[in-house]
Amino acid sequence: MKQRLHLRLALIIIALAAGIVAIATVSIVAETHYHFTMYQEQHEASGMNGDAGALAYHLEQALIQTIIWTGLGSITLAVILGFYVARRISEPLVHMKRIAERMSNGQWHSRVHVKGEDELAQLGASLNSLADQLRQQEQLRVTMTEDIAHELRTPLATLKSHMRAMEDGIWAPTPERIHSCYEEIERLTRLVAELEDLTHVESPGFQLNLSKSSLDEVIQRAGDLVQAAFREKGAVLSCHTDPGLQLDMDPNRMMQILANLLSNALKYTPEGGRVHIEAADEGENVRLLVRDTGSGIPPEELPFIFERFYRTEKSRNRRTGGSGLGLTIVKQLVTAHGGTVYAESDSNGTTIHIRLPKG
Repeated sequence: MKQRLHLRLALIIIALAAGIVAIATVSIVAETHYHFTMYQEQHEASGMNGDAGALAYHLEQALIQTIIWTGLGSITLAVILGFYVARRISEPLVHMKRIAERMSNGQWHSRVHVKGEDELAQLGASLNSLADQLRQQEQLRVTMTEDIAHELRTPLATLKSHMRAMEDGIWAPTPERIHSCYEEIERLTRLVAELEDLTHVESPGFQLNLSKSSLDEVIQRAGDLVQAAFREKGAVLSCHTDPGLQLDMDPNRMMQILANLLSNALKYTPEGGRVHIEAADEGENVRLLVRDTGSGIPPEELPFIFERFYRTEKSRNRRTGGSGLGLTIVKQLVTAHGGTVYAESDSNGTTIHIRLPKG
């Protein structure tokens, strides 16, 4: 059982109160016994009968000395326990403060070392976890900035070289070269459009236009949208859905999810490969998966594939190119529908699993 901080503080307070009561009890018993013994010895030595005045005097002295000793003992005990408790509580907090200051200066490797299993230790563990997340986010931010620069630099450099060559008369402005420039402009346009879409999806005011819709119809529409690209590459697209699946969803956004997943699967599926869509009823939820027969994703890459601009293929060539925003948009839209998404992969291909509530 974990020892809680409030329980420790309560026990310290109880111990302080019990210590004061114990000091008071011992003082009363000891001082009263001492003075009554003195009173009896004095009167036995003098051979006199009991004197009420002397008895009152000794009783008064016993009470006064009891109060004095009780006060001194209580103050001493309170000081000792106060410094002890203050040190035990403040020491890890001061340590955490120093670590937090180091983290704020970018020293993400700094870690909190707190012993025990109480709330302070849990706070230290949470701070360490936060440091790990911040370090990962900082790395992703740097990677994202580099990726944006890379995505913009490549088509701009191509356009610049083409325009300069045609301007200087080195190249003739043939339809093929003009079309090449047009393709680079299209890449820039798609990148900007995806960035705008992702910004819109992640904004606090984003809302879905929910309605009870047939999932089978949405899957068919998404399949029709990418069917030409599959035929051009020589890949096969198949699907299987349980009949009568109805979801409380935004049909347009759901089609966007499927279109992004199918386009992404097609990029990594070789000629003659297969991409399969499946939708199954699981009671209160619907399980949706998109499986391809591509080369798969390394296990160390899987946790990051839904991060923006993250791509397992680093070269970003035109054949496998893309902005790396498709899966990020998919995750945001699935989350907006109240669902979850994750990926599994091996050497035989990759499967994207989506679980959505029916309503």
